[in-house]
Amino acid sequence: MSTNRLDRAYSIADLRKQARRRLPRAIFEFIDGGAGGETTLAENCSDFGRWRLVPRVGVDVGRRDLSAMIVGVPAALPLLLAPTGLAGLYSPQGEAKAARAAAAAGIPFCLSTNSVASLEEVAAQAPGGDKWFQLYMLKDRPLMWALLDRARGAGYRVLCLTLDLAVQGRRERDMRNAFTVPLRPRLRTVLEVAARPAWLAGFLRAPVRFGNFEQHAGVSGFMNIAQHVASLFDPTADWTAIREVVERWGGPFVVKGVLSPDDALRAVELGARAVIVSNHGGRQLDQSVSAVAALPAVVAAVGSRAQIILDGGVRRGVDLIKARALGADACMIGRPFLWGLSAGGEDGVARALAIFRDELDNGLALVGAPIYAELDETNLACR
Repeated sequence: MSTNRLDRAYSIADLRKQARRRLPRAIFEFIDGGAGGETTLAENCSDFGRWRLVPRVGVDVGRRDLSAMIVGVPAALPLLLAPTGLAGLYSPQGEAKAARAAAAAGIPFCLSTNSVASLEEVAAQAPGGDKWFQLYMLKDRPLMWALLDRARGAGYRVLCLTLDLAVQGRRERDMRNAFTVPLRPRLRTVLEVAARPAWLAGFLRAPVRFGNFEQHAGVSGFMNIAQHVASLFDPTADWTAIREVVERWGGPFVVKGVLSPDDALRAVELGARAVIVSNHGGRQLDQSVSAVAALPAVVAAVGSRAQIILDGGVRRGVDLIKARALGADACMIGRPFLWGLSAGGEDGVARALAIFRDELDNGLALVGAPIYAELDETNLACR
């Protein structure tokens, strides 16, 4: 895609439209869809509307500070790229492209356990920046310990323990599309793919796989994501098992998938440097509380003891402002950067981050709060 076309993306919604035009339907809906009736998916975004900004005037906003400290390292923006499975499906070497764009923007990138490229490949192709590794609780403990050792050896700084995928959520769009890895050659899928030649060319150059599990005997053939999860992930894992992972890692870690203040307390007591308030982008349990609605109670419970990162529904710079005013130190984005990646590869991710940067900078000036880190509840009013 030409840079000129990306330049005509003035919002994250514009990048989504471009991604939709480029991707086969089943692939686009794998990014776009949620669990069940997608109520939680929608409310992750719409619940930001519970609050309105209260601008202040007579404030010197000639210079704005958009930076944040994220788990001990300064970031140019209060953003992280969330761990998203199969990013390499949307653009060849997608994980490395996203990691490089994050590094260029001065923000952390978190690699998914379910990446197309292996963690070593991503580290080699994207040597700069602050890289995190996401881990799910696996049945095969030796395999899990090996992943920890590999991530540590490859230079990933922070472990992101994701705890909300004991079993796969019911993602009805994927069921209807018979989405598998690799793609099963159904007639409808073949026709959709043939109608997207630019995507197909990249797909043929870089076949899709689960790069971190290539040597695992249980991952082969046409497999949907639910089968992949059932074959590898441990639904019996409890806080005792989580503690063992943390002790084996021995470095900074964060816990993702927290909506309950009690669970946030357990994570902090275990030593988590940050709690990520998340419902997996509305892709797990439909009708669960939205991330932003859960945020205030989690902040009240642990905000003085650990950092709070909001993950879910962030589409605008004003969402970043509201999240900070509610107590979040930073936000994770998943779909927004995947839409950019799908639309234009590394340049598309950079465009998504530039949109957030520009909207946040503009929003801070207009709300009369030049320093992002100093936003608080006085900058908000409930509807």
